[in-house]
Amino acid sequence: MTEKISIINMSCPMPKMEFDIITLGHGSGGLLTNQLLESGIFKMFSNPFLDQHHDGAILDFSGKKLAISTDSFVVSPLFFPGGNIGDLAINGTVNDINMCGAKAKYITLSFIIEEGLTIQELWDVMATIKAAADNAGVLIVTGDTKVVEKGKGDKLFINTTGIGEVVDGVSIALSNVKAGDKIIVSNTIANHGIAIMSIRDGLEFETKIVSDTCHFNHSVPSLVQKHQSAIHLLKDPTRGGLASVLNEVARDTKLGIDLYQKNIPIEGEVEGACELLGLDPLYVANEGVYIAIVDADKAEEILQDIKQDDHCSRAAIIGQVTEEHAKQVLLHSAIGGKRVVNMILGEQLPRIC
Repeated sequence: MTEKISIINMSCPMPKMEFDIITLGHGSGGLLTNQLLESGIFKMFSNPFLDQHHDGAILDFSGKKLAISTDSFVVSPLFFPGGNIGDLAINGTVNDINMCGAKAKYITLSFIIEEGLTIQELWDVMATIKAAADNAGVLIVTGDTKVVEKGKGDKLFINTTGIGEVVDGVSIALSNVKAGDKIIVSNTIANHGIAIMSIRDGLEFETKIVSDTCHFNHSVPSLVQKHQSAIHLLKDPTRGGLASVLNEVARDTKLGIDLYQKNIPIEGEVEGACELLGLDPLYVANEGVYIAIVDADKAEEILQDIKQDDHCSRAAIIGQVTEEHAKQVLLHSAIGGKRVVNMILGEQLPRIC
């Protein structure tokens, strides 16, 4: 008689974690998210592609490099100033492909719909998806639809996968980052998170704050093609904001980062709203912003090219990579002080993207 092999004996031992249950903070993009990824997910599924900790994976198909990225969108409310969950899903997916140095071409689209969502709401979201996909020049090629019982979802969740072709000769990777590199942010920060909060809390400002959601499918591929090896890394600071993504870079490269507060672009209304709500804009989510870590000698030229995109008019050099204070991000304040900028521990803004 053949001996049965126990599934329990075949499974990997549960990793040792500092928490017993999942909280909203585990979806913040901050410290808890990274603990969950590093202690569990990355360790369990470790392979050369996943271990790059990129916004997507770069795969070789018959000598052609393709970038692939998947994402899920759970924003609440579904509709907010400047957009809705539909264009957020398309733009966010396209941008993840762009951050790999690739031009997005195809997207899969899956809906998880909660019973009770109105047909008008669904139609409005789909119309926005269509417009955003056309604007980015991508095709929605397959997908899925599921409906869950009322109370088992939150109106509508969207899951996507993007596929694009990496620009010839381009290599965007953490391993390229070196001491002396300059850090460029493509536009003003924190607009998306504050636009969401303004709706949730019924806040009104002299100037309407709108989400920065947009795509870079027409600008980033040409940018990386022109500058090739001078652009070392691209990242979009969505969940957890600018602070979290720079902490990830510092940790994974084992280098330090100097950040200069006076150079970080932020709209006055957004900065005022952050003060009112007790939020640090460095941790607030963005949806139409990316950072570029570039060769110092080419930084000014790359900055001017980034500014050619209408969505990047206020791009700025905000810091540099250093061999000092390894694995830490150090903020040089506008009044001359210094402070360490750590990853956020919990959740500032739940359900933001």
